Amino acid sequence: MVVSLRRRTQATNPRFDLPPSIADDSDSDCDTVCEECSSGKQPSKLLLCDKCDKGFHLFCLRPILVSVPKGSWFCPSCSKHQIPKSFPLVQTKLIDFFKIKRSPDSTSSPDSIGKKRKRTSLVMSKKKRKLLPYVPSVDPQRRFEQMASLATALRASDTEFRNELTYVSGKASRSANKAVLEKGGMQVLSKQDAETLALCKNMMDRGECPPLMVVFDPYEGFTVEADRCIKDLTIITEYVGDVDYLSNREDDYDGDSMMTLLHASDPSQCLVICPDKRSNIARFISGINNHTPEGRKKQNLKCVRFNINGEARVLLVANRDISKGERLYYDYNGYEHSYPTEHFV
Repeated sequence: MVVSLRRRTQATNPRFDLPPSIADDSDSDCDTVCEECSSGKQPSKLLLCDKCDKGFHLFCLRPILVSVPKGSWFCPSCSKHQIPKSFPLVQTKLIDFFKIKRSPDSTSSPDSIGKKRKRTSLVMSKKKRKLLPYVPSVDPQRRFEQMASLATALRASDTEFRNELTYVSGKASRSANKAVLEKGGMQVLSKQDAETLALCKNMMDRGECPPLMVVFDPYEGFTVEADRCIKDLTIITEYVGDVDYLSNREDDYDGDSMMTLLHASDPSQCLVICPDKRSNIARFISGINNHTPEGRKKQNLKCVRFNINGEARVLLVANRDISKGERLYYDYNGYEHSYPTEHFV
């Protein structure tokens, strides 16, 4: 099955460096035509099935592909795995998959942190808005269903669940992640908001996941929906994955969901998050088509980078109240304006 992948970094596209007469092939034709639109224009964006040799424009496919994937690719008709197999709704399997920790002595909850805020509100600026922890679904069975939906998507994309940034041999080390290197500076997460983020992490460790469902849409691929009402400024999740140098990934044009972590003045110090092997639910949250007013209206999350204890981190936060059943969207081009979203639905 082809899983819709996303890429949003400052890595350059080699086609941008070509002369216009070569790079712009929008009016050119080729012998192969797209099975969806019956056009042979833009041949560089035509993808051939490795089984039937039929052609498909990357942007005509559903889910859309950003660029030609590495390895073999099979069209929807030839693919034997068009519908992902659901993860077993078995408590022990879910506990093992997400490495859930049992901590009966823990008393932290969204309510308790709210009470702490009330006791300290007199010394806080009324104008400064604080981040809120997500509120898990009350029904344990519903939480298992939410986790099973995420496990289904992670397994289909051959991704290991992680809920924190990972540093692996051969990529960037943790010592390279220094928020002070950010060009123009990076906002510091307040102590109170850091406590809220830690609470969200602890809840996930205990199996109290965000109230979200990952659903497979034949048109958009894996997407994420709110499973209960979510308030403005609620922390949805942290964007996580393997941390690497951007320079190591500039030749990766297969749309692998890379996210800018650190935009340094020195290009050799720029870092990205690569969730293709290890990640969480952030990988499946969709992007808006920011070329149209209708697309921009869909946005209900914002992507924000913070300095947390000297390290750069990326959070996805609600930028308005979100209704139950509403799909989550944010602007992939919040920083770089380089991601091709014009074909997004």
